[in-house]
Amino acid sequence: MTTEQLRGHVTNVGDHLDLRGEMFPVDREIGPTACEIVGRVPANLRGHFVRNGPNQMFEPVGKYHTFDGDGMLHGIEFLADRVVYRNRWVRSRGLMAEIALGRAVYPGLSDVMNFPEASLVGGAGPVKNRANTHIIRHAGKLLALWEQGLPTEVTPELDTVGEWDFGGKLAGAMTAHPRIDPRTGELFFFSYNLFPPYLTYYVADATGALVHRVDLDMPAPIMMHDFVITETHAVFMDSPVVFDIKALGTAEPMVAWRPENGTRLGVLPRRGGPDEIRWFEVEPSHIQHFWNAWADGDRIELAGCRYEKVDFGLQAEDAEAETGVVTIGARPAKYWIDLSRGAAGWEPLDDMLGEFGRVNDDRTGLRTQCLYMPAFTRPGALAGQFDTIVKYDLRTDTRTTWYAGDQGYIGEAVFAPDPAGTAEDDGWILNLSHDSGRNRSEVLIFDARDIASGPVARVQLPQRAPLGFHANWFPVG
Repeated sequence: MTTEQLRGHVTNVGDHLDLRGEMFPVDREIGPTACEIVGRVPANLRGHFVRNGPNQMFEPVGKYHTFDGDGMLHGIEFLADRVVYRNRWVRSRGLMAEIALGRAVYPGLSDVMNFPEASLVGGAGPVKNRANTHIIRHAGKLLALWEQGLPTEVTPELDTVGEWDFGGKLAGAMTAHPRIDPRTGELFFFSYNLFPPYLTYYVADATGALVHRVDLDMPAPIMMHDFVITETHAVFMDSPVVFDIKALGTAEPMVAWRPENGTRLGVLPRRGGPDEIRWFEVEPSHIQHFWNAWADGDRIELAGCRYEKVDFGLQAEDAEAETGVVTIGARPAKYWIDLSRGAAGWEPLDDMLGEFGRVNDDRTGLRTQCLYMPAFTRPGALAGQFDTIVKYDLRTDTRTTWYAGDQGYIGEAVFAPDPAGTAEDDGWILNLSHDSGRNRSEVLIFDARDIASGPVARVQLPQRAPLGFHANWFPVG
């Protein structure tokens, strides 16, 4: 499949907060292009590193929030004799309708109820599937994800195939953070909804067939971005990040922090029914991204970055405040659930602000000792402006870091396992970084056992990559 390379048309005439500086979109697709390399790429590092993120194509309609951007995939392919870069917009039906018109017609989350006229977008529908948040590989399919729509299948060359609905069995949205059991090949995911049922849980088998669905009873429509699995259970967090239906179409924000609603952890057998979920109350809090979860007998532990309060900056169109993520990070914490005692709680792991925690995905659902996190250490940082890579080694209770420099920004720290390794941290950390002083974007390669020594190699990209969201490593085979 080959597609014509696209050009963007954004100048940020509206001076939107989330289109300034390192968030300003690139205006073109390029590649495949060979990359210059500083240092030596490890011989066993063979595969595809892909980062997803917002990259608006046209001047936005109304206020712009980083969640609103058109999805763009940046792919870095590690071959035996070279490293190759390409980037492609995800060609959603909505974006293709806008391309045909030569302008944006879909408003963002600040004006979510203002649907474009059907005469303008035709079969593309009232909501654009931005596919801008994450990318996974399951049952031979690469899927670009956005939690308010269906997955979008793309090819290894990052060309868009189209929305994937699991053979017609998935009618609604899919979380951008599903979990894949590396031992069984099963895919676990959920969708949250503004109207009942507020939460639906799914399982797809290793072939990609959707084999299990459960509607879970929830007291309110909440924004649930992530969840975790153990070898036997799925674990959900019912937090106070609540959609305010009455605020839709008004000047009030559509997402509110309601600590009076409390926070619960829900534990469900992986193929369990709606009556089998058990809820455990903890202090009001929210986790946007978990590292992992594991079980030791009747005790379940889960780690993530804990917010005491969240403000996503989803201001309504006629609100005076700028639209942008206000809360930039959270502090690492571990939650626990004792199934036999019927109790749950949490404890802090560190006081450093960070987000986007990752682990060796081969340990999904198993006890994990090595946690990786991009962190904020510079004052005045905005959302996404990570500057430090952190490794927590729970075996030795140590924290090691690497700082990107006073003009450096780093992204999600993705673990690429060494196929010849045996230890949990035998492998490499891949990180798409940007140096604003040199206006250069690179993929940094670290020995995962020794983050503090800095990158063993730098893959220099042929063009700038804006700050983005989530990435993944897809090894050969």
